[in-house]
Amino acid sequence: MPEIYSKYPMVKYLRKEALPTALCPGCGGGTVLNAFANAVDQLKLDPRDLVVVSGIGCSAWIASPYFLADTLHTTHGRAIVFATGVKVGLPDKKVVVISGDGDLASIGGNHLLHAARRNIDITVILVNNFIYGMTGGQVAPTTPFGAKTTTTPYRNIEHPFQISETIAAAGASYVARWTTAHVYQLIESIKKALTVKGFSLVEVISQCPVQFGRRNRMKEPAEMLRWFLKNSVPLAKARKMKPEELEGKFVIGEFVNRQRPEFIEELNKLINEVQEQFGLKEV
Repeated sequence: MPEIYSKYPMVKYLRKEALPTALCPGCGGGTVLNAFANAVDQLKLDPRDLVVVSGIGCSAWIASPYFLADTLHTTHGRAIVFATGVKVGLPDKKVVVISGDGDLASIGGNHLLHAARRNIDITVILVNNFIYGMTGGQVAPTTPFGAKTTTTPYRNIEHPFQISETIAAAGASYVARWTTAHVYQLIESIKKALTVKGFSLVEVISQCPVQFGRRNRMKEPAEMLRWFLKNSVPLAKARKMKPEELEGKFVIGEFVNRQRPEFIEELNKLINEVQEQFGLKEV
């Protein structure tokens, strides 16, 4: 491990053999990893009590190979399915999914919706960089209207999928959205998401200068961060704005933070009821 990493206080949460990072220069994935490690550290969570799950894509690397905990690097779009199985089988574990918008909200979008509806007690950190970064920069359901990608070289004529708003409506206990330019707010939201009972989602708008930025006149990471800051609108303000005024903006903040019946608890209640009904309950 290079000597420079020994000065980084969160290095204790990283796999030494995975350093230095293989993420593209300027990628927001490193910021998300740093925020997650800081949240775990501030909550004083034991990484041995964590199971971190990812799918396929650039952001899936945040969990595996970089974070030093039990990790599952699963098939494309199926991270939440694996995480659900882990939580049902090991309910005492804190199960976290970290992956990208293409993996979780496109190919795995149906699983994301129904995990929120069931309100299963897992935390999802969804890194939204507007594009399929690993496979060539194709248009995604999250690509902003008018943006250019390899498969929309003139401009994207579709409006992006509003992830946080949809998951809040689906029934999640906690939903928040921040950008990688709002690091301290991001850490606080990840901490809340890790401690809330039920399904929690933290959507992170993240820069991808290599695939998205260079096709949209933002070749440098700092340009994308300035774009985030310029176009971020706090949720309270956004609620007073018209839809046309919010076009191209990033609504940030906490969408919901509430208590709802949680899937694992309801499942175990049902199991106990059936066991008692048939005299199978242990004395």
